[in-house]
Amino acid sequence: MADALPVHVTVVIPTRNEEAAIVDTIRSVPNDGWCEKLDFLIIDGNSTDRTRELAEQEGASVYLEPRRGYGRAYRTGFAMAPGDVIVTMDADCTYPGEEVPGLVRKLLDEDLSWITCDRLRRAEDGAMSGLHGLGNWVLSTTARFLFWYGVHDSQSGMWVFRKSILEDTRMRPTNDGMPLSEEFKIRARRYIGKKKAIEISVPYRVRVGEAEINTWGDGWKNLRFLFGMRFGLAKAKTPWGPDSD
Repeated sequence: MADALPVHVTVVIPTRNEEAAIVDTIRSVPNDGWCEKLDFLIIDGNSTDRTRELAEQEGASVYLEPRRGYGRAYRTGFAMAPGDVIVTMDADCTYPGEEVPGLVRKLLDEDLSWITCDRLRRAEDGAMSGLHGLGNWVLSTTARFLFWYGVHDSQSGMWVFRKSILEDTRMRPTNDGMPLSEEFKIRARRYIGKKKAIEISVPYRVRVGEAEINTWGDGWKNLRFLFGMRFGLAKAKTPWGPDSD
């Protein structure tokens, strides 16, 4: 094994009723000493199954976030994460946890600040329904047209970045819902730049467990947010940290 990377890595995972996949999601990230310290932070949206219990049994820290929303979970997780590098993944085994060490090494070796992982070029058969794929194409194409930022997959939820970038308040996403994903990418390209904020293609796999996504509703919210952000109409819905009311 190569020398351990001299960095503390926190994997932030938002959850809501993910007992079918949370254990395998956590275990998919190698924990064999490849970095100085590795921990997992689960931001749970009031699961009614055994998600929190199972995550704690795997050694993860679990925070119950009473405020609903995918974006809210990440905004809370980003503020709470103790690591120098933050990695994000969904809790459904769709993202390749085994690639996390290589992505973190690339971040450090190439002196990058932020990496987003494109799912679309290497998605496995059946990983996305036809409607889901069409929606991703529409949103990603619209984002490129509005912002000319060169990101292929605007909706990916796997990122690897230095927590220090969040010291710049312009880099902090504001949306509490699904649009946080596209917002974070736009902010990274705008305020970090294409040389330090890059996109890498990774495999994307068939989901384990039931999805709680609302394809039409979330798609419309994402589209509306893109235009709102482009024309300066998108505002923060709630404060940044986990303890704010």
